[in-house]
Formats: sequence, C-alpha cells, structure tokens
Amino acid sequence: MGSGFRLKFGTVAIIVQTVFIVLFATLTEYDWRAHPVYSDPNHPSYTNDTNLAFQEDNESISHYVGRKYPPFQDVHVMIFIGFGFLMTFLRRYGYSAVSLNMFISSLLIQWAMLVRGCVYEGIFKGNKFQVRLEEMVTADFASATVLISFGAVLGRTSPLQLLIMGLIEVIVAQVNGYVCHDVLHAVDVGESMYIHAFGAYFGLAVSRVLYNKHAQSHHKGESCYHSDLFSMIGTIFLWMYWPSFNGGGSEGDEQHRAYINTYLSLCACTVITFAITALTDKKGKFTMEFIQNATLAGGVAVGTTANMPLQPYGAIIMGCVAGLISCIGYRYITEFLAEKLKIQDTCGVHNLHGMPGVLAAIAGAVMAAMATQEDWGVSLYEIFPYRAPKPDDITNEFQRQFPSVDVESGKGWSAGKQGGYQALALAVTLGIAIVSGLITGLILKIPIFDQVNDEEELFEDMMFWNVPEEEEEGKSEVELAARKYIQDKNGTQMTEKL
Repeated sequence: MGSGFRLKFGTVAIIVQTVFIVLFATLTEYDWRAHPVYSDPNHPSYTNDTNLAFQEDNESISHYVGRKYPPFQDVHVMIFIGFGFLMTFLRRYGYSAVSLNMFISSLLIQWAMLVRGCVYEGIFKGNKFQVRLEEMVTADFASATVLISFGAVLGRTSPLQLLIMGLIEVIVAQVNGYVCHDVLHAVDVGESMYIHAFGAYFGLAVSRVLYNKHAQSHHKGESCYHSDLFSMIGTIFLWMYWPSFNGGGSEGDEQHRAYINTYLSLCACTVITFAITALTDKKGKFTMEFIQNATLAGGVAVGTTANMPLQPYGAIIMGCVAGLISCIGYRYITEFLAEKLKIQDTCGVHNLHGMPGVLAAIAGAVMAAMATQEDWGVSLYEIFPYRAPKPDDITNEFQRQFPSVDVESGKGWSAGKQGGYQALALAVTLGIAIVSGLITGLILKIPIFDQVNDEEELFEDMMFWNVPEEEEEGKSEVELAARKYIQDKNGTQMTEKL
C-alpha cells in the first residue's frame, strides 16, 4: 500500500476532522449546565429569566456532574481499554487492535454527537444541539456499535475501510435506534438490541461481502501465549464495568436493579463458561478464547431487561443461558458460518454480541408481555410509559396511587401489545443491520479504499505500522519471505518477529 495508503488515509482523516469542526461550530453548543451565563451571576448576559431557569432546576450543577460522570467514565474505560485490549489476541495484530480501536472511537464519538443531534432533534428547527454529559455516554455507545462490527472483520480490513464503515454504520444505527425507540417505543435500557445485536449482524454482513479465502485457517489469525494474556486485560475491564454500561442511563430503583441484575448475570455466566469449555474439550482443558469472550455474554443477555424486576434468580438464569449459547457458538457455530456460509468472524462477535443480544431482546419481549401492575407497581409505567392509561381514562384513584407517572404520555397499551412491539423492534434491528451491512461491504470493496486481499497482508501490523526491529534468528524461510514481500510492497524496511 505504501505512499498511496499514506496519502489517502491521512488526507481523508484530516478532511473528516475539518468537517466536524465546521459542523460543531454551526450546530452545537454547551448544555445550559456548562454555559457560563448560568454559572456566573456577574456575566453580562445573566438575566432574571436565566436566574429563574436556574432556580427552577431541582438539582445543582455540581450534583448533576457528580452523579452523571462516574458511570460515563466506566463506559469510557470499556470503550478504550476493554474493547481495545480484548481484540489483541491475534499474535501479529496487537498494534492495530488497540490503536485503531482508539482512532475509530475518537472519530466516531464526534460523528455520533452530530448524527444524534440531526436524528433526534432535527436539523430544520433552528436550534443548536446541546452537548451534555448524557450525550457523551450515548456517543460512547454509538462507537461501541462500530467496535463490535470491527471485531468481525479484524485483521482483514484497512484503516481507511474502517473509517468509511464507521461513518456509515453510525448513521444507520442511530436511525434504527430512533425507529425502534421513538416510533415503536421498544425499551432496551442496556441497548442489547441497538448496540450488540445490531453491531454483530452488521459486521457479519460486511464480513460476508469481504470474504477472503486466504483468511481461512491462516496461521497469523491465531493467538499466542502473550497475546491471549493481553486480551484478558480487555476482558477483565469489560467484565468489571459492565453494570455501568447497562445501568448508567437509568435512575432510582431501575438503576439499582440494573446494577444487581448485570452483576449476578456476569457471575453466573462466568461459572457456566468455565464448565462448558472443559466439558466440550476432548482433553477436558480450558480454552482461552471462551474465557476471553463467553464470560461477558451475561452482560449482553441481561441488557434489555436489566432495569426490569427479573428477581436475582432470573438474572442468574439469564447469565447461565448466555454462557451456554456463547460457548456452543465458539465451539461449533463459528466454524459452520465460515465453512458453509462464508461468513468469517475473527473475534466471534456472533457468539458474544449477536446471539446473546437476540436472547436479551426475546427476554425483553417476554417480560413486557407478562408485566402487570400488581407485580411491577409504578415501575410498569416508568419502564413502559405507553402502558399507562390514556389521559382521558385517568382516574383520580390512579393519580393518587401513581402520582409520579407522566399521565400525558399514556396510550393504554396492553401487555401483549408492548411485548409485540418489543419483538418487532428486534426484527427491524436485524433487518436494517444485515441489509445495511451488505451494502456497506459492497462499498468497502471499491478498490480506492485500500482492500486487504493478499495472504501476506492479513492479520499483519507491518502493513500499516512501523514495527520495532527484532532479531531474525530462528525465523523460517517462509517467514522471512513473507516479511520481504511486505517490505517490497510497502517500499519500507520494516522487520518483525514472525
């Protein structure tokens, strides 16, 4: 790729960032809590109306920041350390796994804020989009969707292809979230449908279009001892902070339940993963790939229902089922997808994010269809606002019993109707993810986007990085020939221990 890659990637990245600057200057401003007018009574623009707006707020700015920032920081660690290090298991792709994860996330966080502002606030209303702490969290969520897709094509795409894929996927994923959440009114507090399932099946669709026969059973597509240890760093960080991912956007008793349910589901999932990996191994030994990934499936599987009253035993059951299906996926289904359907899945995102995400959505639909006022109390109407009676049907007794319910948003939906819309949201998400992923894959196959085709280019950091020189002693003739091929193709003198 050489100088051609350098010029194209560098130029495109600078152009995109420049466009972001213009769009942020034109379309965004601070949320009022970060605005100097509200924090400084001596500011020239401070007026009585400003003071009144500030006084009417029930929460101080300092308390708001102190309450919102810790869960955001947990999610932020998951994005940049958790996802990044989880993908370092490839023996010769560690630089790219961690660093391209950082690049893509930094780029798409900005893009997601702009796209979400256009989708949810509209571009024709004349008002600027408010940048606040909540938008920082949702922007991280948006980047997580793309990072999941990145895992499906890890080692088989160029940085320029990833950049283009991310820009497209953020738009489509946000439109899907708007349709499912704001139109269908499907609830998904941990975004297992809108992030995990969407990201997985979008990535698998892209991978199908970019199928490369050379990637099948490629020796550099495997792990080694130290790369697996680095990958476990990502696993541990994701495992520890996942309760914040599922519960950070909730409040009160819903948040409390989300933390407890996720915590228990992860623990149960880990136990089952260790058990299944030993039971399904011919020698009865543990497999590191299972431990790195399947132990996290409990966090995905409980995402949609995290804030619902699952009861502790229900969360544990969800974790057990998630661990089981994820392990079965890694043991049997990944190979089937690659050999029969030509869908290559480098990180096994189908097993960690895809199937557990579908499980979460199904559990959400079932819980919604079974939810009653007697069992759920006021949480029924807080979680499913459309389950509240229509404004004309509200009685004094209902208002007395549930004074905190927003009676204006009620539609009088039945449990079955809410459950049906939850299921419909899953179908819509899978449909949009797969179709848009196939189209994106076709776009990425355009030669200008630096395709990774040759066998020597796959799963190889030296294609895009200056790699420190190491001793050549002990290298085979085949390994030295592969290194020379990459040097000649790039026009550089880079060496790497193969």
